[in-house]
Amino acid sequence: MSATMSKTVRELALENPGATRVFEQLGIDYCCGGQTPLEDACAAAKVSVDEVLAKLEAQTRAPGSGEDWQKEPLARLIEHINRTHHAFVRSESARIRALLEKVCGVHGGNHPELLQVNAAFQALTEELSSHLMKEEQILFPYILGAEQGAAPPACFGSVQNPIRMMMFEHDNAGSVLRELRRLTGDYTAPADACISYQTLFQALLGFEADLHQHIHLENNILFPRAMALEQ
Repeated sequence: MSATMSKTVRELALENPGATRVFEQLGIDYCCGGQTPLEDACAAAKVSVDEVLAKLEAQTRAPGSGEDWQKEPLARLIEHINRTHHAFVRSESARIRALLEKVCGVHGGNHPELLQVNAAFQALTEELSSHLMKEEQILFPYILGAEQGAAPPACFGSVQNPIRMMMFEHDNAGSVLRELRRLTGDYTAPADACISYQTLFQALLGFEADLHQHIHLENNILFPRAMALEQ
């Protein structure tokens, strides 16, 4: 077994930020399931290890393969998460809910699974709305203060406690994303799908990809660095 194959998906994503693009393309869980060794992750995703290794090598050589958030100040990482991913969740949640209402109204009779997709997505976005506020109003300000050497008073004790809760909620979000994939047949639109139907599936796929990257940045980079800072 090569040294790369024995590494976890998380380790590879941290070594090469561009690797997350490869994992996303091939359906390999690099956020909530990041502790899985690459060989096992490939088996779970039913993809060839050789194919993954070749794509990772190509991504390593590609120019501009991604920002190294392991080295940037936490303040800049948090700004990026807020501006890029939190903003995306809010804007796309509203857009996708409108698309779901329209598509369910037209196609729900012939495709009752759409009603399940709608319910699952509504539950996901409601939980994410609360989740984002807890990060922005409680956890992130504490981390920013700690990085500056003046963490604000906190009612939660160690920063590990809110981080543990955020990661639990990330796991829940990951479960819903997997259920949405199952319900939509990996976002494969049926033969009778109109443009709005196809647009909905494309939007859901983009939402999944962004949330995977969002959770990766927090679970695998921000949270471990915040805990190390506290210690």
